[in-house]
Amino acid sequence: MIATVKNKAIFSSNTFSINLVTYPTNHSVMNHIDPVQQGRYYKLNFVLVKPKSGGVFKCAKCIINWFNRVYLFRPDKYEHSVSKIESGKRVLLSFALNI
Repeated sequence: MIATVKNKAIFSSNTFSINLVTYPTNHSVMNHIDPVQQGRYYKLNFVLVKPKSGGVFKCAKCIINWFNRVYLFRPDKYEHSVSKIESGKRVLLSFALNI
């Protein structure tokens, strides 16, 4: 059974979005780059709830990594992933900007 991610859009426009994302137990995000048609893409993620085990965010290059809770990075430029969530859930407040 595939774990379902809950993605609640709080705000969305052509250049800026805010999402509340919940990743359940057994979910993982494979290593990838987020393609954009033009401009620079930035993400600022706040980890509101950390899983009990697993769910570790990895990025080839973060602009900011503050206590493994706040991440500012370029998802269009650097590979990033999240390891399998072994127990619990991972909840993010994510701000995305494409300029």
